[in-house]
Amino acid sequence: MSDIASWLGAEAEDLLTHECRGVPRDQLHLPGADFVDRVMMDSDRSPAVLRSMQSMFNHGRLGGTGYLSILPVDQGIEHSAGASFAPNPIYFDPANICELAVEGGCNAVASTLGVLSSVSRRYAHRIPMMLKINHNESLTYPAMYDQTLFAEVDQAFDMGCVAVGATIYFGSPESRRQIMEISAAFERAHELGMVTVLWAYLRNPAFKHEGTDYHVASDLTSQAVHLAATLKADIVKQKLPENNDGYRTIGFGHTHDKVYSELTSDHPIDLARYQVANAYMGRAGLINSGGASSGEGDLVQAVRTAVINKRAGGMGLISGRKAFQKPMRDGVELLNAIQDVYLAPDVSIA
Repeated sequence: MSDIASWLGAEAEDLLTHECRGVPRDQLHLPGADFVDRVMMDSDRSPAVLRSMQSMFNHGRLGGTGYLSILPVDQGIEHSAGASFAPNPIYFDPANICELAVEGGCNAVASTLGVLSSVSRRYAHRIPMMLKINHNESLTYPAMYDQTLFAEVDQAFDMGCVAVGATIYFGSPESRRQIMEISAAFERAHELGMVTVLWAYLRNPAFKHEGTDYHVASDLTSQAVHLAATLKADIVKQKLPENNDGYRTIGFGHTHDKVYSELTSDHPIDLARYQVANAYMGRAGLINSGGASSGEGDLVQAVRTAVINKRAGGMGLISGRKAFQKPMRDGVELLNAIQDVYLAPDVSIA
């Protein structure tokens, strides 16, 4: 744990020894090598879905731990290919995206229809693949913020994917349509034996209030996590919470005082624990996003996020730009540092 503590710096003692306030760990369905047998066997998921989930758990450096390290690269659509790959042009070639996931010891690689279909015969048997089926494309002008289906679930199955992923912008005017589309898509994915993963993001200008961005509030993001689990997402991707009290500050929706007095605190682990609680107490695995690449501090930030996620009871990290916007050797080092957190027995559940 010495490297992890040194990366965390002044926060090390606080993050590594914090005793969680809120939902006790013994009430959670925690990740582990037996997660499929212990937790998913209660569900209606078919043997084929369980096999697909186990194939992800068995792969990469975290194989056998019940934790996930996933490389997502769909930013070529979301942010433009130039914005995403100009810092490291080798990743214009989809083969290098898959190579980074393989060399980085990831459990799975998540990407677009074009990326995965162009190299699926070479990589589908080497690393579990997840097809991201919808996107917000950035060429429309003036800019719009919606998620559009780029692929069908059957296309993911035909190219050998074990999972499908999708985004819903909860809180946006378009979210009701997205909910219906992704509910139907996830049902079809389960019929075909694939795992379902939802990027449960928030999107509404009103969620920015008096200089604070409540798109990353624990109470609001946790409700998005709960809606994702309601749509039968097996795994939910969510941003790490940075603040709280979005409902009461913005003045909408429904909440309860005990959310703030008993189930959360200002501590980042407690804020993330509330996300896990909303994922059906961990029956749906919570994976936090690694965030945008910011330069020299990327490794430290990624390790910090992994420590918070693990100690809160989460299932892993999904980190893209921090890894692929660097030389491959540095990207592998960052992915391995994230995985080392989940491999470290001394980084315990709070």
